Amino acid sequence: MKSLKLLVGAALVLGSLMIGVAQASATVTANVSSSNRQTCTGTLASPGLLSGTYSGDVTVTGYCVVDGGPTLVRGDLRLAAGSALNATYALNDVSHSGTTSLTVKGDITVASGATLAMGCEPNETPCTDDPAAGTGGTLTGQNEVSSDIIATGALAVIIHASYIKGDVRQTGGGGGLSCAPPTSGVFSLLQSPVFSNYEDDTISGDLEVTGLKSCWFGALRNLVRGDFTYSNDTFGDPDASEVLDNAVSGDLSCSADSPAVQYGDSESSPNRVSGDASGECSLTAEAPNPAPSGPLAHITVRK
Repeated sequence: MKSLKLLVGAALVLGSLMIGVAQASATVTANVSSSNRQTCTGTLASPGLLSGTYSGDVTVTGYCVVDGGPTLVRGDLRLAAGSALNATYALNDVSHSGTTSLTVKGDITVASGATLAMGCEPNETPCTDDPAAGTGGTLTGQNEVSSDIIATGALAVIIHASYIKGDVRQTGGGGGLSCAPPTSGVFSLLQSPVFSNYEDDTISGDLEVTGLKSCWFGALRNLVRGDFTYSNDTFGDPDASEVLDNAVSGDLSCSADSPAVQYGDSESSPNRVSGDASGECSLTAEAPNPAPSGPLAHITVRK
């Protein structure tokens, strides 16, 4: 069976297309308050629309999408507890011309139980509005965060083909070890298990994923200019912990993860590290590629 990553990627596209249809009738948009802080709020049936330029901080409550041309947040973007933001669009579905993008000059913070889906790319997670999504897609999202992404107790963080100039720190959270689709929330609409995922991102600072408990996790083909720490994470899918083909300029540390870092069925390549490599990602660690009976391959090699 192909990895859960591919299965949920297809589910994300299908479910997001359904959400996109619902969004066309949405009447809830970002609202300006007297304190210059703004709020985007909506529901799964009628998502809020985050679009345009916001001079201060923006808080997402409920469910919102970035689907209306270039979107610039000059302050912080905050996902409130239990909220969800879908920033996996590439085209401007409001004007039907130009592109959609998300740029955040401050931090993105993802609170307990919230979900951030940002970025999209061909073959791995096609953009929600890619006309060729069913055959792998051709479009790539344009998303940039000037500072950090901090997720504490978040339900899920899914970031593809994005540029983060600071750190990415995901601590705790997740949907638990069940790989059955939940009965409520965004993942119930997608008919997908809860998962987190980082692919093809450029992260100028550190990447840390610690204490996450969910169905599946993967980190593939990321450029991390700082350190990468992956520890004390537990997943329900034995194919999880595909932490592979990342280029790490600092140190790479992987420890106490279940399952331990492995190739699964990704048929990927080893991580490449300039600094120290330790634990499950040490320079001596090997695993079958693909699991469970492929030839042994190093998890990490010297960059």
